[in-house]
Amino acid sequence: MPWTPDAIDRLAVNTIRTLAVDMVEKANSGHPGLPLGAAPMAYVLWQRHLVVNPADPKWPDRDRFVLSAGHGSALLYALLHLAGYDLPLDQLKAFRQWGSKTPGHPEFGHTPGVEATTGPLGQGSAVAVGMAIAERMLAARLDAPGLPGLVNHRTFALVSDGDLMEGISAEAGSLAGHLGLGKLLYLYDANDVSLDGPTSVTFTEDVGRRYEAYGWHVVRVADGDTDLAAIDAAIEAALAVTDRPSLVIVQTTIGYGSPGKAGKSDAHGAPLGAKEAAATKQALDWPYDEPFTVPDAVRERFAAIGQRGLAAQQDWMRRLGALQAADPERAEQARGMLADRLPDGWDAAVPSWKPGDALATRDASGLVLNAIAEHLPALVGGDADLSGSTKTRIKGSEDFQPATPGGRNIRFGVREHAMGAIANGIAYHRGLRPFAGTFLAFADYMRTPIRLASLDRLHTVYVFTHDSLAVGEDGPTHQPIEQVASLRAIPGLVVVRPADANETAAAWRWAVGRSKGPAALVLTRQKLPVLPGTQRMADEGVLRGAYVLAETEGGAPQAILLASGSEVQLALAARELLAAEGVRARVVSVPSMENFDDQDEAYRRAVLPPEIPVRVAIEAGITMPWYRYLGARGRALGVDRFGHSAPGELVLERYGFSAAAVVEAVKSLLG
Repeated sequence: MPWTPDAIDRLAVNTIRTLAVDMVEKANSGHPGLPLGAAPMAYVLWQRHLVVNPADPKWPDRDRFVLSAGHGSALLYALLHLAGYDLPLDQLKAFRQWGSKTPGHPEFGHTPGVEATTGPLGQGSAVAVGMAIAERMLAARLDAPGLPGLVNHRTFALVSDGDLMEGISAEAGSLAGHLGLGKLLYLYDANDVSLDGPTSVTFTEDVGRRYEAYGWHVVRVADGDTDLAAIDAAIEAALAVTDRPSLVIVQTTIGYGSPGKAGKSDAHGAPLGAKEAAATKQALDWPYDEPFTVPDAVRERFAAIGQRGLAAQQDWMRRLGALQAADPERAEQARGMLADRLPDGWDAAVPSWKPGDALATRDASGLVLNAIAEHLPALVGGDADLSGSTKTRIKGSEDFQPATPGGRNIRFGVREHAMGAIANGIAYHRGLRPFAGTFLAFADYMRTPIRLASLDRLHTVYVFTHDSLAVGEDGPTHQPIEQVASLRAIPGLVVVRPADANETAAAWRWAVGRSKGPAALVLTRQKLPVLPGTQRMADEGVLRGAYVLAETEGGAPQAILLASGSEVQLALAARELLAAEGVRARVVSVPSMENFDDQDEAYRRAVLPPEIPVRVAIEAGITMPWYRYLGARGRALGVDRFGHSAPGELVLERYGFSAAAVVEAVKSLLG
């Protein structure tokens, strides 16, 4: 039967609205417009459909709710407080203040119930696609035939006009439609206003028809300001469609209730002001003078969310018990995956190589990836239509497609931006360990997702290949001169540029075994020799970030040669040439600056003794990151200009990457 909302439901909607207004007014900062307009759809979703347990926010089979329009965070904080999460009213009163649990935009891991960090528009819409993919993948792995499913939940996202303007939403929406993610639902707050004015000046497409073309089911609600029953009916209709994702377009008024700002961009990103806030409450027939008031009847109504979630979690525990009784091995696997635990022996098959072997680090990466995947069912991922080049395909596994939900290979298509955020969504969800691959030159397409993964310490591995001038004939558009330094600039991201196959194996072992935080593996297209000593030292070397790969003979070093990746072989060759001239040089491989910088001072001084001031760094990228290791008598050999289209070996030679050039640099510093 159709739902008939009552006076308490309407009072609850206005409670959300007024709490949001009060938060923004007290902080004198924030975005009141979206909460005032979107409160009805958010209330109907949470009160009637969302299955969560505020007493256990991390229960694995809960529904996920992502506020992609993160500027409307006051709406989410009001919902979390009213639903019974550990977010007391005092935290709402501390909105946007130092040390509070209510920052300006939602932050994962900081506020109970926040499923993803959002704010950069469009990110949440793509993250939600990743969460829906994770749900389907986990269900295929963990649900046992003949038993009730262990994984069966939905993903909801509240998106705005701004979210759907961003190109990432088009990429993610296209892939979600292709995959038929029937447990994904967007609530679209279509208020026709953005920060600078009406959307009519920039955004006049028919969004519904666009999403229908993507393969989505689309429902429209004409009055999202007051017609709670229509919103509920639209959500019900969307949930009934299980073979496609759904977009519920809800027409709303930004700043609803504000006599002077409703429907205007003025309501978007600034407090209403005391006089306008009071007038808004009056227009909403809000009977309370005290700010941050929550009527008892509203608290009682919201308690139903927790009761529904508790019952659902108890049912899930019974399902887990049934699986334990019928298939203890699968039940243990389920517990381990849902807790993100690594199984024993996950890295037992990782290969190693001896000097005399030669292979590109991208090829070594593909071999190691598959060796780990053999013993780590949680490892899933893909690339931007480049698996033949990036070597990021799990062999022997199907593609993840509507008919093969157990497939481990995600074909993202040429969609790097969405790929980064979707991988984040899989990581936010928990249970799987995602990787994503593309050429290093295209890393900036993924920069915002990588930044957010670093902020939230997500367990995502980014695989970047074709890492330098050695790409050759493809020319400067594909020669990523600045990208490694750019990635190193992101706090929390650990960049590993291995020197050979053994360092590549160590990089994968370290990245997968890392407890928290993303890693970027930067790999060559061209073959590299397996270097003496790496078979023995690479694991600790990558863990430490830098290590002495070749020491001097016959006395203390007179110079130190530092290098990463393909240039370590040049350092070793230069060392031999210098030795022939009576100059003693230590070679330090630096696969990861971030890991090296995290070591204690004693280790760093042991690798780079202060009493050895002559230092030369070699890397086929911009020189900027290296100066912190070089001192007054150091020199960086790198590339501070764009590349050139020619065979890779010739480009490297013309840009000064040779053992002879390293020798000349050392001799000039020694005088």
